[in-house]
Amino acid sequence: MSFTVPGPRGPRPHDAAPGSTRERIARFYEETLGWTVLREGPGGEPELATGVAFDALELPARAGRAVADRLDRADRPAGPHEPVTGPVALSADRSRMWLLLAPGSAEEVPGLLDWLEWGGIALDLEALGAGRAIPAPVPPRWPVRAAQGAAVWLRPPGPAHAGHPDAGPGGGPARPARSAPAGLPALRLCGVAGEVGAAGIGTGGSGGDAPDLVRLVDAAAAECHRVRLARGLARGIAAGANRQPLAFS
Repeated sequence: MSFTVPGPRGPRPHDAAPGSTRERIARFYEETLGWTVLREGPGGEPELATGVAFDALELPARAGRAVADRLDRADRPAGPHEPVTGPVALSADRSRMWLLLAPGSAEEVPGLLDWLEWGGIALDLEALGAGRAIPAPVPPRWPVRAAQGAAVWLRPPGPAHAGHPDAGPGGGPARPARSAPAGLPALRLCGVAGEVGAAGIGTGGSGGDAPDLVRLVDAAAAECHRVRLARGLARGIAAGANRQPLAFS
């Protein structure tokens, strides 16, 4: 699976008419999806409050891509399907990624990391819940130019890719609400009657159609660890090369 990501260079979408564009973005999330928007984010950019409609798992973009690919291949090996990781957003500089989780999931993540034996390891992985926020990405299906230098959706919220072409800059008003995030990874400690395995014995299986938060957190931790080790190896190689004496022939 591959993502199509607009490049990070170019003018920000707010340069021409910052106030009006920021307000359109805020209204899209408030009116179309019913999400809580914070209008006083860094640089005046609107942010989406976590801990209300959703929580989020923040990690390096390289690790996030690997997580999405890994879980999709494991769950749906062939044919078209709905992604199992839920909506995914990418930061303006394309270095960070947010995987949306069911509300309340952020509180479970530290305990899950300990239970999965990732506790105490520096992973560059953070769960965002109540009182936190993520940058508001450019709404789905806005013109590509609007995404230059701004956060974007790699997997938009809602099965129908909520939004409408007329909701972009210079377009008409957003359509009425279509869908909030569905199938967000969740932790359900009570299994469904008749189920076997993790969900049936209350060890973290999601049950129903929701992706399993335990598997997502475990995969995210593993990929973050790989990214950290790779960076350390690259720094070590670079340092070693810099220490080599000059060779003359």
